Amino acid sequence: MTQTDSSIADLLPLTPEDHAQIAALAKRQRRANGLLMRAINFVGTQVEDTLKLLPKGARSQIDAAARSALTQSYEVASRSRAGALGQAVNTDRMHKVMATLSGAIGGFGGLPTALAELPVATTMIFRAVQGVAAQYGEDPTDPETRLQALAVFGAGGDAKDGIDTSFIGARLGLSGAAVQTLIGKVAPRFATVLTQKLASQAVPLLGAAAGASTNFAFTQYYVEMAHVHFGLRRMARLHGEDAVLDVFHAALLGSQVPVRDA
Repeated sequence: MTQTDSSIADLLPLTPEDHAQIAALAKRQRRANGLLMRAINFVGTQVEDTLKLLPKGARSQIDAAARSALTQSYEVASRSRAGALGQAVNTDRMHKVMATLSGAIGGFGGLPTALAELPVATTMIFRAVQGVAAQYGEDPTDPETRLQALAVFGAGGDAKDGIDTSFIGARLGLSGAAVQTLIGKVAPRFATVLTQKLASQAVPLLGAAAGASTNFAFTQYYVEMAHVHFGLRRMARLHGEDAVLDVFHAALLGSQVPVRDA
């Protein structure tokens, strides 16, 4: 986030209460990452064991499916918010219910149906993330907000990483090329998460229960990460990105020394 001298002069200094709010966001990220790993391991087996259920070449399928699902959800999620039906399915609870149902259906036939169901689940998560953005004062249908919602899907892939704070204040661009560039950055990390999710759905019939459970947990995970992402963006608008992220990174490390991204 580039700030002019006048905008810097308008920024508010961080108070102890602000430090506490930022620390709470860091704690929320740590809790969310723990939730993600519990979702991956919910059937009581190790990730390595479940990944063996995937056929050879499945990872390339999942990479392509992740990119396709993100592209479709970016286009569909905002349009689907309109109308009576769109407003009826417009809460975190309803998004989790819909994702859970689609996961059960998708896992019923094993990996092929799980891959086919993926765009539906991704769209439900995308809509839920947009709803979080609205809670922090952003217009969920605004193109910039939609891109920031897309960036939230870059969370995960490595349980210690969490959200990519380089997106917090970034102007992501609104062209079709910019959208595809962002999807290209986000999709690999999303695909890593999906590989572990889909492994638990690889066994037909048993995959129905796995799909329902993991879809619920993954929707909850990305909603939590959206709270961190958009919570930091709101703080940055008031206090400046550098000051906010210094405190956030220090809180993640349990350190009193500010740490910035390289």
